Amino acid sequence: MRTDIRIAGFGGQGVLMCGIVIAKAASLYDNNYAVQTQSYGPEARGGASRTEVVVSDEQIDYPKVENPEIFVAMSHEALLKYIDDIQEEAILLIDPNLVYQDEIKEIIEDKKLQVYTSKATETAEETIGKKIVANIVMLGSFVGATGVISVEAAKKSILDSVPQGTEDLNMKAFEEGMKIVEKIN
Repeated sequence: MRTDIRIAGFGGQGVLMCGIVIAKAASLYDNNYAVQTQSYGPEARGGASRTEVVVSDEQIDYPKVENPEIFVAMSHEALLKYIDDIQEEAILLIDPNLVYQDEIKEIIEDKKLQVYTSKATETAEETIGKKIVANIVMLGSFVGATGVISVEAAKKSILDSVPQGTEDLNMKAFEEGMKIVEKIN
């Protein structure tokens, strides 16, 4: 079974790291196949960026995501830029403090999207005390909302991917993310 995932935000949010962690978790620890690709504008910091991950229990013959069934949006600009080709009834996971739901209500209704929210940035700043881990908070919410990768695989992949000395901080961020995800429709 193939799952196409897109994660988008602005440069500097750690969107690419999120994709890498998901792909590692799927391939190294959940024994699936995974391909991760990425793109970002010349602005790098501040401009829209995205990463895409294909996870499958069979070999992946085409690595591109054409119609994501899961879209994680960490900024409104990135959501608008990358939502056009989302599948009907797909999962949309947003940070409600950075994505304006009112402006995308029509898309949500037309595509019959399953919408989840995660106050990842607010949680990173206020609960954890470090805005830099908002991506890992969102990763926890992604795991809680989708189950595409296992909790155990995600944790191992995070520990494998984050800078040495930040493991406890990132584990706390991941756990908080799993707690705060909410389905809104």
